[in-house]
Amino acid sequence: MADPGGGAVCNGTLHSQNKDCHSENGTVREAQQNGNSNFYKPIVESFEEAPLYAVILTYMGYGIGTLFGYLRDFLRNLGIEKCNAAVEREEQKDFVPLYQNFENFYTRNLYMRVRDNWNRPICSAPGALFDVMERVSDDYNWTFRFTGRIIKDVINMGSYNFLGLAAKYDESMRTVKDVLETYGLGVSSTRQEMGTLDKHKELEDLVSKFLNVEAAMVFGMGFATNSMNIPALVGKGCLILSDELNHASLVLGARLSGATIRIFKHNNMQSLEKLLRDAVIYGQPRTHRAWKKILILVEGIYSMEGSIVHLPQIVALKKKYKAYLYIDEAHSIGSVGPSGRGVVEFFGMDPRDVDVCMGTFTKSFGASGGYIAGRKDLVDYLRVHSHSAAYATSMSPPIAEQIIRSMKFIMGLDGTTQGLQRVQQLAKNTRYFRQRLKEMGFIIYGHEESPVVPLLLYMPAKVAAFARHLLKRKIGIVVVGFPATPLAEARARFCVSAAHTREMLDAVLEALDEMGDLLQLKYSRHRKSARPELYDETNFELED
Repeated sequence: MADPGGGAVCNGTLHSQNKDCHSENGTVREAQQNGNSNFYKPIVESFEEAPLYAVILTYMGYGIGTLFGYLRDFLRNLGIEKCNAAVEREEQKDFVPLYQNFENFYTRNLYMRVRDNWNRPICSAPGALFDVMERVSDDYNWTFRFTGRIIKDVINMGSYNFLGLAAKYDESMRTVKDVLETYGLGVSSTRQEMGTLDKHKELEDLVSKFLNVEAAMVFGMGFATNSMNIPALVGKGCLILSDELNHASLVLGARLSGATIRIFKHNNMQSLEKLLRDAVIYGQPRTHRAWKKILILVEGIYSMEGSIVHLPQIVALKKKYKAYLYIDEAHSIGSVGPSGRGVVEFFGMDPRDVDVCMGTFTKSFGASGGYIAGRKDLVDYLRVHSHSAAYATSMSPPIAEQIIRSMKFIMGLDGTTQGLQRVQQLAKNTRYFRQRLKEMGFIIYGHEESPVVPLLLYMPAKVAAFARHLLKRKIGIVVVGFPATPLAEARARFCVSAAHTREMLDAVLEALDEMGDLLQLKYSRHRKSARPELYDETNFELED
């Protein structure tokens, strides 16, 4: 990959300019190409459109709320309106406001009304069941106070604990305790100085074996794995093609790189191919020189949509136009694929088809941090040029050991098949939960194998009522609305776990069935989306 400093990297190898590598279609590559994979797995996803009345009522709800918000602000300035629910507290007025103009208005008048549904503190391990600290507000959700009561045994449908490995201490975690006693908690140095431990090397070797790649490098923070390493791989004169629904860490990394960024529609191969074709034909703006490198940024599972990347088609386009592919498997590693090795295994692809494999340990592995894996030359390059390697504190040793034991558990290196059984149980739970929701008449988004299950709520008032009623029934969920989603597509996001028993899922489904009737949330009419440019694909030929 290209070195922003002036050298060139061919498929991850740092070369001087007189080495035998050449440029074709705006990218730098080695003459030797990887083998092709001809495997294709049908992609079954659902993105049903909302009924027209639901869309109209959603916009009306926001419109009426906005109208009355401005009216009450006006009356408040005249001294007529006495209710100060939408006014900043006196102790906040000496600070520079976090939001300006409409954002400030939206936060005060709309978000504050439903703020109690977010940032709920828990006081236990985030297993299949967890404990929630009860809190109340005396000033319209501007501040909260704890009542001292603990809501026990809430069914956890919100944490990314896909394999149930984020759990209370038991004997299987003894190795983590031993590492804590031997190494302590912190490293107090960076990887490039005195922060590389034998545990880090052991973990990196295990990750490369797990992913079936040449090498891997681990980092202490998942978000920074993207945001701090993408700038080391691309720079000025490079082109990034980014899916419109990519995570903020990918977006930040792309912006920090200084490369030109162009967005393609979510999982839409026609949109991506048009950008690739134009990039090859026209090159850079004004000069029309060939791009130093074209990098495609995608995710394995998209956490707001529950969709899975169309990897076979993207690999075909990548090979056809000689681009590079960077895939973020934060949500898919450990959660999809016959043995939990992510979307590359899910589609039966060759790991060498992906130039940069990125993932995190925060979901399926019950830990924290992230990794980048691929060719050894690529990883060696990042060891020198990565901002995280140079400036960030190394991963905590007990965290590294937790990841090691979790990965060995999944791979069966602990001498059992329990890890594989959990991967299979997660797939069963996911299919069961999704199928039951569809049968009830809810609109859900995403791939049928995705453990991230968005359930569409649409109207802002129903978002708050949905979360509050479910907590009363001891079910903890995550609700999401504008600006994290489109204005008319507020939703609840469920995360299925292998630790969920059938009884737990049935209890949640029973509550959802009742809530769907109470709040009239069963919008499904089993119609395809009216947005084919986003979600429907025409025939696509897999070719070089």
